[in-house]
Amino acid sequence: MSSSEDEYEIAVVGGGPAGLTTALYGARLGHETVLIDRGGGRAAMMADTHNVIGIPEETSGNELLATGREQVQSYGGTFERDFVTDIERLDDDDRFRLTTNDSEFLADRVVLATGFSDERPDPPLPRNAKGLHWCLHCDAYMFVDEPVYVMGHGEAAAHVAMIMLNVTGDVDILTRGEEPTWSDETAAQLEAHPIDVVHEDVSGIENDPGSGWLEAMEFEDGSRREYRGGFPMYGSDYNTALAEGLGCDLTEGGEIDVDDHGRTSEDGVFAIGDITPGHNQVPVAMGQGAKAGLAIHKEIREFPRSTESIEADGPVEPDEVPAISPELMATAVAHEGHAGGARVKGVEEKEETHAADDD
Repeated sequence: MSSSEDEYEIAVVGGGPAGLTTALYGARLGHETVLIDRGGGRAAMMADTHNVIGIPEETSGNELLATGREQVQSYGGTFERDFVTDIERLDDDDRFRLTTNDSEFLADRVVLATGFSDERPDPPLPRNAKGLHWCLHCDAYMFVDEPVYVMGHGEAAAHVAMIMLNVTGDVDILTRGEEPTWSDETAAQLEAHPIDVVHEDVSGIENDPGSGWLEAMEFEDGSRREYRGGFPMYGSDYNTALAEGLGCDLTEGGEIDVDDHGRTSEDGVFAIGDITPGHNQVPVAMGQGAKAGLAIHKEIREFPRSTESIEADGPVEPDEVPAISPELMATAVAHEGHAGGARVKGVEEKEETHAADDD
């Protein structure tokens, strides 16, 4: 494959933690990689980062993503701020053409990391990340021994409310005037747990004037209940249009069906992160991104050459190695993570130390 600017071995669509990780692995393993991201997304909404070893809690989602993009680019990966409108498989060479608002790209492999959007309830609502939270496993710790609401009227709302009893004894379900749609079995479970089901709709929100954090909610019957935070549970809209256009199978839940390394039902197409089944967590997404990156590397790397290829084409000639483009080779050799770059950096630091000693 040529190395022109619009042709790549790997094209990653979506720049969240999953997509960034695959792009990082692709570039670092010597493959021409482009990451195309429209911006926003669930991770970008995080006010703080939780449950990610080595990342300080006060790191925002936008800071985490910006650092990831810098890492990908430092290894020679290409970043494009754009929106992919269509992907088609080319009949003549089995590559993929990705069409965006502004450009077209060709790629040997496509990785979909387009995630999902949470269904938002109608206002009034608390402020996002200051009383309105989307990830139970990320944010439950913030509300240990605090009053909490779960907003919704289906199975998910009922079960999340019961789960929250593991960290606090003060949990309400707010159906907001809707009739509960959870099953009779779930209703019996709820009856056996100390949870209030509040049917009146929310009429007002009280926030702390200094911090902006939620303090209480007012209801249409004139009542007032104190809360420090909670979770709306109204389902998710999976961004599967590109996958469906390529013919990828979906699960009954609406996610893209994948194997343990992100392979979809379509050859050459991978899917990772929140758009696939499993826990919607940053570390999980990163792990999926890494596994997909490694799987793609094993599929497209040049060496070892198979015995069939050796019999057909002969042994590998010295001028065929290393199998890395000149551009990525130059980037790697100059990178501080490269042995040569590390030696140069060590010499420079040593010289600076000697100079300081001489002064």
